[in-house]
Amino acid sequence: MVLHGSNRQGTLTKTNCKWVVAQMMWLMDHIFKYTNFGIVSLIHGDFFIRQGRAYRDQQLLVLKKHLEHNYRSRDRKWIVLFPEGGFLRKRRETSQAFAKKNNLPFLTHVTLPRFGATNIILKALVARQENGSPAGGDARGLECKSRGLQWIIDTTIAYPKAEPIDIQTWILGYRKPTVTHVHYRIFPIGDVPLETEDLTSWLYQRFIEKEDLLSHFYKTGAFPPPQGQKEAVCREMTLSNMWIFLIQSFAFLSGYLWYHIIQYFYHCLF
Repeated sequence: MVLHGSNRQGTLTKTNCKWVVAQMMWLMDHIFKYTNFGIVSLIHGDFFIRQGRAYRDQQLLVLKKHLEHNYRSRDRKWIVLFPEGGFLRKRRETSQAFAKKNNLPFLTHVTLPRFGATNIILKALVARQENGSPAGGDARGLECKSRGLQWIIDTTIAYPKAEPIDIQTWILGYRKPTVTHVHYRIFPIGDVPLETEDLTSWLYQRFIEKEDLLSHFYKTGAFPPPQGQKEAVCREMTLSNMWIFLIQSFAFLSGYLWYHIIQYFYHCLF
């Protein structure tokens, strides 16, 4: 089982991650419940989280119950999380104010991650050995591998000129084709601290590193190479125009269908 975490720049970030694998659960803002793919995600067992301080504690309890009842029972292997908890453009100012108040690094290209959902996921899905330590990616036993998360994949997404693509741009096509750059790092779950204070520091450090990765990218046009290498190894992936056309056609048709269903019930009731 794998926890996939990414920085969040725009709405299309979600769409990119959704192709990864069928056996996955992903966390998204509750507003997406009311879109044309909301009913599909509900049936699939994804989780819609409501943002805001007033809902935070209650939503974490709901998330814990959701994981207990929907993750293993549906044989999920991946869970996708955006630890920043919102779009960069909306959270940057708040994050920087929090960093200044708590003597934390000033970040521009990412925001400080929120701790709650990550903590709940790790506590619910990381298998423990008899000594209490996590049974992670280096565990040998098949039983351990079937019970808990094994890896965290840390994804950093970058767009040329720091201009993310949103859903409106993707659907209407008024922007020239662009290349999306994705940087991956993999951490065995045994290397991730599970105690609250240590996990918080670990998460902050990952996003400080993301800030450095993105700063390098926006200066040079490429992510920095791994230590000991002269350049980063890249693998190109090209989207199929036919696939995009079919997906968007389905999105428009399903939206049109739901509009008429709602209109029909409205006229029946009123």
